[in-house]
Formats: sequence, structure tokens, C-alpha cells
Amino acid sequence: MKKLAFLFLAFIGLGIQAKAQHDPSDQILSANWDIIGSVDFKTVKETEMYAIFGNEIKKYANKPFELEGYIVPIKDGMKQTKFMLSTLPINQCFYCGKNGIPIMVHVDLVEPVKFTYQTIKVKGILKLSTANAMDQPPVSLVSGKVL
Repeated sequence: MKKLAFLFLAFIGLGIQAKAQHDPSDQILSANWDIIGSVDFKTVKETEMYAIFGNEIKKYANKPFELEGYIVPIKDGMKQTKFMLSTLPINQCFYCGKNGIPIMVHVDLVEPVKFTYQTIKVKGILKLSTANAMDQPPVSLVSGKVL
């Protein structure tokens, strides 16, 4: 779980607005991604970082929420139930050495989805965590379904 949190923080906590070198037509832009991107982080010490949620995102907490994005697997396999959903395709992620930092959320689906390089649209319950973001992703979609 710490690896998952680190991956999430690497994408969100270190600079949501980073200048990227990607194909702009691949980036998913939407009002819902803007809401996710509004989350700030406070670093307490090297091993502790906490999400700061504004009023806009709090309005959607524990309610159905839709996002379109790209699957970034956190485990091997062609069928995925738990993964990160990104605004950029996996081949443009920063850890591949080709890009800046995209916004991401953790997704937990009810039924598995086959991995694809195309975008998917997911609807689930938006969960916000105030736990140490180094241990648990602060923003998740749970009980999700692919639309």
C-alpha cells in the first residue's frame, strides 16, 4: 500500500500543474478532473503528508462521481479491479521518462475491466481520506463501474 501511496503522491503531491511534454490531444480535461486537481498537500515530515480538501471537492465526498481517464495498473494482469486512473496515457507518465506529472485517483471496481490503452469512463463513490497520504491514497473512487 505504501508503494501505491507513493505512486499517487508522485503524480499528485509533487506538482499537479507541472509543464508536460506530451501530446495535448491525449490529455483528459474535464470539470471533474479540475475538482480532483484542486487538492493540496501539507508535508509534516519526510514520511508524513496530508491532503487538504477544499469546499469544492468536499461537496462530492461520499457521492457518485464520474471520471474518464487512462488505466495505470498497480498489479500485473490483463483484468484490473484496482488501479490508478490518470489524465494521461501510461506511455506518457513521468516514470517512463517522457512526461510531467498527471493527476491520478485510485479506483476500486466491482467487476474487473480488461486493460486498455484507450480511455475508460468510471462511476463510483468519491472517497476522501485524511490519513497519511504516504500510506493511503487521499482520493479514491470505490464501488466503481465502467460506463
